Amino acid sequence: MNFTTLQIENENGIARVLLNRPDKANAMIETMWHELREAMHWADETAEVRVVIIGGNGKHFTAGIDLSMLMNLNAKLQDDCVGRAREKLRRFILDLQDTLTSIERCRKPVIAEIHGACIGGGIDLITACDMRYCSVDAYFSVKEIDVGMTADVGTLQRLPHVVGDGMARELAYTGRRVDGAEAQAIRLVNRCFESNDALRLGVNEIAQTIAAKSPLSIRGCKEMITYARDHSVADGLNYIATWNAAMLQSNDITEAMRATTEKRMPVFSD
Repeated sequence: MNFTTLQIENENGIARVLLNRPDKANAMIETMWHELREAMHWADETAEVRVVIIGGNGKHFTAGIDLSMLMNLNAKLQDDCVGRAREKLRRFILDLQDTLTSIERCRKPVIAEIHGACIGGGIDLITACDMRYCSVDAYFSVKEIDVGMTADVGTLQRLPHVVGDGMARELAYTGRRVDGAEAQAIRLVNRCFESNDALRLGVNEIAQTIAAKSPLSIRGCKEMITYARDHSVADGLNYIATWNAAMLQSNDITEAMRATTEKRMPVFSD
């Protein structure tokens, strides 16, 4: 894959997708949004990939949406008909939403590895991930409110499920900065590490642990947890019954049982 805004690494079942505009604090231009979707599709379709880590090159995870992208938007939306111009804007927003929803669509677990700034569109991105980890120098802000916008690419829909309704409202209404320690306290991240090196080592260890598990079972866990977030308990129970009726009798269960009997680590197919 030839990406201009991302760097892709893939080793031992773990794909690292790195935002790669370090000279611009990884600000998210339109190309980056679309390349993220392509990268997630690649990870989903590549059997050898079992876990994805999204990080950033340079001093920051991401400064959020590149303001030049917003400034150039009017030219793209021009139309003699106001209604058609507004329809173009709606379709543009829906497409940006879809680029990050591709993280949820990816059947493989996606881990956000955050250092430095994670602002605006960065919050949209990380809340679409399965898990989030940061270094102590990380800071977070739902910045859209400070530029007169209502965040529209996923933060307001996903953040309340991560930190709770009241805290999500506080962050969205104020745009205030949250440091790494507070991010852990409010459960925006699973864990805050003492340094960038510790963050990378810790996240890699977690990814390796996941990559060693049954890929089919991991994919089932992701689908069930995401489904349960948006449905009733009864719906979730019905879905898992249907899923396991189809997927339970897999080679992975046989291998797990054999490995337990033989007192060794199981080895699963991709």
